[in-house]
Amino acid sequence: MIFFSTIPLHQLAYAEGPGVDAQGAILMEQESGRVLYGKNENQKMRIASITKIMTAILAIESGKMDELATVSERPLQAEGSSIYLKKGEKILLEDLVYGLMLRSGNDSAVAIAEHVGGSLEGFIYMMNEKAAEIGMKNTYFSNPHGLDDHENHYSTAYDMALLSQYAMENETYRKISSTKTHRAPQEGEEWDRIFKNKNKLLRMYEYSTGGKTGYTKRAKRTLVSTAKKDDLELIAVTLNDGNDWNDHMNLFDWAFNTYDLVSIVEKGPISGLENDAYKNKVEAARTFYYPLTEDERDLIKNEITLIKPPKNGKWGKNPPSPVGKLTIYLEGSAIGELPLFLKGTYRELEEETFWRTIKKVVTKFFIVTVPYG
Repeated sequence: MIFFSTIPLHQLAYAEGPGVDAQGAILMEQESGRVLYGKNENQKMRIASITKIMTAILAIESGKMDELATVSERPLQAEGSSIYLKKGEKILLEDLVYGLMLRSGNDSAVAIAEHVGGSLEGFIYMMNEKAAEIGMKNTYFSNPHGLDDHENHYSTAYDMALLSQYAMENETYRKISSTKTHRAPQEGEEWDRIFKNKNKLLRMYEYSTGGKTGYTKRAKRTLVSTAKKDDLELIAVTLNDGNDWNDHMNLFDWAFNTYDLVSIVEKGPISGLENDAYKNKVEAARTFYYPLTEDERDLIKNEITLIKPPKNGKWGKNPPSPVGKLTIYLEGSAIGELPLFLKGTYRELEEETFWRTIKKVVTKFFIVTVPYG
C-alpha cells in the first residue's frame, strides 16, 4: 500500500535554535509538521491544563456547540481554576468551551465531558481514541482537565504539537483559541460571565494566534502557543518551563528569521514527462508547501513514480486514480508525497487537507525522476 500525504516521511535533523529553559520543548511548522527545534520532545511528562486542547476539539467536533448542558454535582468538585458553575444551571456548550480555553475552568472541563461523552469515563475513552487517531503515540489521558489526580496522565511536547496542529485545522477552534475576551450569559443572573484569556502572548506578541496555558504543582508551567507571520504558521510547546513567555517569543522570532514557507510543487500540470501516455497529461492535486532555510532551497529533489501505461498508450474509460506519486526529498531524506492524477480525474480531491489524506493501492510502477519545482 502506498500512503500519499503531505506528512514528512523522515524527520530531518533540526537547526540549532535559541535554546529554552523548558525540560521538554518543540517548535513545529503547521502546514508540513516539520520540527524546527526540539529538546526532549519525546519525553513523557505531565502536561497540566494544555490537556484541555483535546477536550475543546472533541467538544467542537461533537456538533453540540449550540446545545444547553445541564451542570451536575461532579463539575463543582473539580479543584483549581474555575468558571464557578452552579449545580443545575443550563449553559451553552460553546460557552463552556470558551470558559475552558480562556479561563482554564476545570469545572467547565468536567461539564463538557459529561455532556459530550455521556459520562466522564466515556469522554476519557473518546480522548484516548482521538489521540490514537492523530498519532499521539506517547500520550494517555485520564481526565479532561490535566489536574494531578491520576498518575497515568501524560504526553510529550511532540504529541501536544501534533494535537495543536490538528486542532488548528478547525476554524472554530482557531477562533476560540485566539479570543481575548468572551461574554457568556449566566442563567438566573442579570450579569454575564466575562472570560479573559490567560494566554498573555495574545497581548504581548504581535504574531500570536492562540494557544493554551497550564500549571499544576507537579507539572509546573506548561504552554502551547501558535503564531503566524506572512505565510509561516508555527506551533510551540514547552513543558516545565519557568520562562515560557520569553521562550516562545524567542523561538517564534528565530524561526521567522530563519525559515520561509516555500511552494516546492505547484498544483497543476507536471512537466518533464516524455512518455506519450503521460506527456502533458499528469497533474498534482494540490500544492506542496514546506519550510526551508535559504540554503536548503537548492537541496530539494523530486522523484515521480507512475503506473505502467497501456501498451497502446491510451487509457480506457476508467483510468487509474491516482496514477502515481511525486516524492519530495531534502538532502536525500523524503519529506513528503503528493498523489498524481491524469487531467480531470481528481476534482473530488481538490479540497483534501493534511488530515484527509489519500490511501490507494498502486501496482506495476516504473520510476521517472525529473527536475520539477
